[in-house]
Amino acid sequence: MTTIVGIAGSLRTASFNAALLRAAGGMMPPGSILEIASIKDIPLYDGDVEANDGIPDPVAQLKDRITAADGLLLATPEYNNGIPGVFKNAVDWLSRPPADIPRVFGNRPVAVIGASPGGFGTILAQDAWLPVLRTLGMQPWFGGRLLVSRAASVFNENGDMVDEKMKGQLQRFLHGFVDFVGSPGAPVAGRG
Repeated sequence: MTTIVGIAGSLRTASFNAALLRAAGGMMPPGSILEIASIKDIPLYDGDVEANDGIPDPVAQLKDRITAADGLLLATPEYNNGIPGVFKNAVDWLSRPPADIPRVFGNRPVAVIGASPGGFGTILAQDAWLPVLRTLGMQPWFGGRLLVSRAASVFNENGDMVDEKMKGQLQRFLHGFVDFVGSPGAPVAGRG
């Protein structure tokens, strides 16, 4: 069974990116599963907190979930043409201490998707994630791109994906990413 951990980069209950992950969870290819994780309880990074109290429990638990998975799927909003601060903060905590970076992120396959109420989807935020992912030693999948624009028309008021064309695009994206994660030539994430 191929296990992918999905994380939405918004704290908002009615987040389009959380809805996108829920839709993805229902479309995973046979033999794979999407486990949705949350960053809601991760505090702002503070080196003093790390030095005095260690890694907060929500961070340690998410690190363990990522480490046990075969791949990582990031659903990123785009705030002011870039990465949301709360999402970057979570990844910064996940990279602490630096000795854990290879265990949590090293050679781990990763894909980035995103939904936005605007007309360009999350193209700039997705592009902004690439140097971060490479710095952490991850293996980004470049076999597809999923940009959900005008998200208010893609999801209904309950957060269900109702746009059939986008459902097809999401399903193709997920199949491609899961194939990448499970292919013989794909990087093997270190399970710890």
